[in-house]
Amino acid sequence: MNGEEGERALTCEEALAHLRQKVNDGDPWFPALLEAVALWRLPDETVGERRHCYLVGGEAFDWLLLAERLAESLDGAIPQEERDTLLFRGRPPVEISDDEFKGLIGEAKHKAHLNYLYGVTVEEALQLAVEEELHKERFSHCGDHSAPIDEEASSRIYGKGRAELLERFREEANLPQVDSIAYSDLKGFTYWLFKYRVRNCDRARVASDTRKALLQLSRMESIRRHRSNRLSA
Repeated sequence: MNGEEGERALTCEEALAHLRQKVNDGDPWFPALLEAVALWRLPDETVGERRHCYLVGGEAFDWLLLAERLAESLDGAIPQEERDTLLFRGRPPVEISDDEFKGLIGEAKHKAHLNYLYGVTVEEALQLAVEEELHKERFSHCGDHSAPIDEEASSRIYGKGRAELLERFREEANLPQVDSIAYSDLKGFTYWLFKYRVRNCDRARVASDTRKALLQLSRMESIRRHRSNRLSA
């Protein structure tokens, strides 16, 4: 380990120690966790056999993945329901404004978080929205049914098939051309697709696709809330 890597690892140990101390002192765990996020320095790490890539594409900060890592270090000190609601639904245990969130994690990490929000989360929603459109078209016997849904959706969004784009992504990222793709690399590919779309589509098309993706996210959240309300009734 070189000096810079050692310094970063030490800073991350300080982040973990800070979080444990705050929780042991009885402070609310969520603000303490965000303070630990601000202290964290490693863009990626391997814990056990699992690789954690917190900074996708060197630009997009997956803060919930880091939150999972930090929460695991507390060894059950966080209420399970609150933990799961944060990690699986992205909902914190207390209301927090975007300005408060930015203040706790720092401006640089907040900017990188927005890169992840639009470059990964929204991009995934766009892909899902187009795939759902294709399923409806196929159900009504319209369009070409021969191509796989993901290939056709990719062609509709990006102008090229998914397999071709994945090959180009791997070439640029110096990744092996294999049949499977790791989850962390899939996020990197999604972010790469977002940047590819912004570079190669006109501004009106980019804006239209973003609106479509945001509507998809809104619909998904409405469905989730409806189901949650039915279960709690």
